[in-house]
Amino acid sequence: MRGSRYVLVFSAAIALAAGLGPLAAQSQLPRPTQLPPAGGPGSPGGGPGSPGGPGSAPQNGPGQAQAAPPKPYKPVPIKLPQASSDPSFEAFRKELGEIAGRKDKAALGKLVAAHFFIMGEQGDKADKKKSAMQNLAAAIDLEEADGAGWDTLTAASQEPTLEPFDQGQHQGVMCAPASAAFDDKAFEQLLKTTGTDPFEWGYPNAPQVEVRGSDAASAPVIDKLGTALVRILPETGDDSQAAPTSPPTMLRIVTPAGKTGYVAADAVQPLAVDQLCYVKEAGGWKIAGYVGGE
Repeated sequence: MRGSRYVLVFSAAIALAAGLGPLAAQSQLPRPTQLPPAGGPGSPGGGPGSPGGPGSAPQNGPGQAQAAPPKPYKPVPIKLPQASSDPSFEAFRKELGEIAGRKDKAALGKLVAAHFFIMGEQGDKADKKKSAMQNLAAAIDLEEADGAGWDTLTAASQEPTLEPFDQGQHQGVMCAPASAAFDDKAFEQLLKTTGTDPFEWGYPNAPQVEVRGSDAASAPVIDKLGTALVRILPETGDDSQAAPTSPPTMLRIVTPAGKTGYVAADAVQPLAVDQLCYVKEAGGWKIAGYVGGE
């Protein structure tokens, strides 16, 4: 079991989701609906909330590889991440949420560590000629008129889990959201037997998530998910055109029994997500970096 980010998923999700904008995976902390588009290199994508981008469920479209057909699979148990027990981190998150609510750049700047990193697949992408605050703003699209960057910070302030960031020289850095723990080899075997890619998988945020027979919230319950990895199917071409500017409220999944059904989008967390990172300094917690992107 690994408590840290599953490296295979992180690397593959970025590589296979080529075609996303430079900060498609960076302009907003991923929520449960934010899954990379299916289909491998060349898949269409965009910024958060755009059709095919990290703000929507994976899609199959013209020229994209077809997802493997649904089939039963052996459940791979997961251990859900736990909330931080540090009361000072809870106080920091409350302060961050208040700052985001006011859109107070001056106050936010005081919460950013002196050396802010933006860790992508190719290493640290932070512009060393710019200030830490400028790099944070670039990482989360803080200057966007739609307020996406402030939404990112609001979402971050509501995330209580933390895990160590074990890359490079970033001693003491903790990142959120923390990853679920599971057996790597069992997951690799799961990918082989189902013919799927890592970014097609996620896990329920809580035990006994209800699976419904259609995407209507009132549809009959046909199954319930245990605390194990679950396959998330891409949207069909027709589904992806239904509401191109809005993330779906329901996700189409395959249960371990091989049933196709729907779950609430906020009930499932994808394996590959971006993270906002923090460090506890003498004066309190600071925003230290961002993990995600190419």
